[in-house]
Amino acid sequence: CVVTVSAPPGDSGSCSGVVLSRDPALVLCQGALLTPFLRHGAEAWGQPGLVLPNALRPCPRLRVLLPPSPGTLRLDGGLRQHEAQLLALVPCGAFRRALAQAFGEQWRFGGEAAGDGRALHWFAWLRVPGLDAPGGGWTAWASAGGLRKGEGLVACGSPFGALCPDLFLNTLSRGVVSNVAGEENALVLTDARCLPGTEGGGAFVPSPAGPRLVAVIAASFCWKGVEWVGLTLLCSLAAVLRSSAGVLEEAGVAAVPPAPGRVAAVPAGGWQDPLGWAALVECGAAWGSGVLLAPRLLLTCRHVVEESVPLRVTLAPGPDQAATIRGHVLFATEESSPFDVAVVELEESVPGFVPPCLADTFLPGEEVSVVGFGALGRACGPSVTAGVLSAVVAVAGRPIMLQTTCAVHGGSSGGPLVSSRSGRLLGIVASNTRDTDAGATYPHLNFCIPITILQPSIARYRRTGDPAAFAGLNRAGEGVRAAWRLQRQPGPPSKL
Repeated sequence: CVVTVSAPPGDSGSCSGVVLSRDPALVLCQGALLTPFLRHGAEAWGQPGLVLPNALRPCPRLRVLLPPSPGTLRLDGGLRQHEAQLLALVPCGAFRRALAQAFGEQWRFGGEAAGDGRALHWFAWLRVPGLDAPGGGWTAWASAGGLRKGEGLVACGSPFGALCPDLFLNTLSRGVVSNVAGEENALVLTDARCLPGTEGGGAFVPSPAGPRLVAVIAASFCWKGVEWVGLTLLCSLAAVLRSSAGVLEEAGVAAVPPAPGRVAAVPAGGWQDPLGWAALVECGAAWGSGVLLAPRLLLTCRHVVEESVPLRVTLAPGPDQAATIRGHVLFATEESSPFDVAVVELEESVPGFVPPCLADTFLPGEEVSVVGFGALGRACGPSVTAGVLSAVVAVAGRPIMLQTTCAVHGGSSGGPLVSSRSGRLLGIVASNTRDTDAGATYPHLNFCIPITILQPSIARYRRTGDPAAFAGLNRAGEGVRAAWRLQRQPGPPSKL
């Protein structure tokens, strides 16, 4: 649904919302919507407890807009409108703590690169008498505590809020769980693409009994410094409900129905687990990602490491269970090489490591995932983003570059690119795209080095143990160099 608020002399605002109960009818939306209508403005978000209706300025009018019937929209203005009353604004403490754990001062959320983030963990409960349906019950929901990285979900919200809801009401966007943080996964990041106005909408996970609401959209845009990260910030519904127990009791809700057990889902990457291959590679103050190929052998990017500086390699699954192993650079390509590759030998073997299966073919359009420590670093373990293999660039019939639509961020370099269908390792991430004139980064256009480029050298090294096995990566032809410089390969001179 869409929630609108207005007050004289002409202030108004809108966002998305979710109908959680029909007996009594309750709607949940983001609290930031009401900032301009609070007597003390944004200062209200600094207090520890509830904000009650008497904190609002006089005469704000709250309304909820819904489609005329489930699954249909009419272009004749046939949306249902219902008056709503504010029950309370509730802070979600678990979400606030997770925000502090996962994000530093560089991070900003919302439609602008800079803004007041104090309202992020506040949510508004609305009572909507016109939607009461005796015996209507609660929207089916699930706990975010069982979510796994790479698991699929669908976000539902209304882009631009009350702007043309006849067209934009309750639109869908599909993505995966990119990362989680906090108690019972109070904070969830997804690569499902959402637009301003979808804040307050819901994120759903599939289950055999139908979709279940698992989280609420807290911010449609995430920025790190001036870089758009391309992820959407979600707050666990279970965390909001725990924070709202007193408000729901006052509203006459006898008991929130319990969430079901673990909702069945298909794990990312088929039967293999790419999270087990990904590693955080730290070299002095610099850091990036890497992919384990053997118990003591790791691939990363040349620009992540320095040959004379000790390396620390932290293995997945996360900060609480991570193991850090020292390593050294066995080989790094020359600066003149188009292939930005480094090979690292670990001082200790990774116990129980199952090596990835390496791909030998690439199918443009196939679903793929990138695993890496981009954006968040070691704060929450590796992140997962999904997309498609958008292009395979070949020279003389040999793939030399892969392009994907996965969201890739600073710190993802060296991480694995994986086929979502087969679970095979397709390559390693080299870079995303940056417009140096505009100063803009495009996380959904990125470049990866095909594993078929690296595989012969890896096999030769395993046979001989000689790092010179990788020297061929420095001898790429001019066509390969031109492609990685994003230049057209020179053709024969014209005879005209």
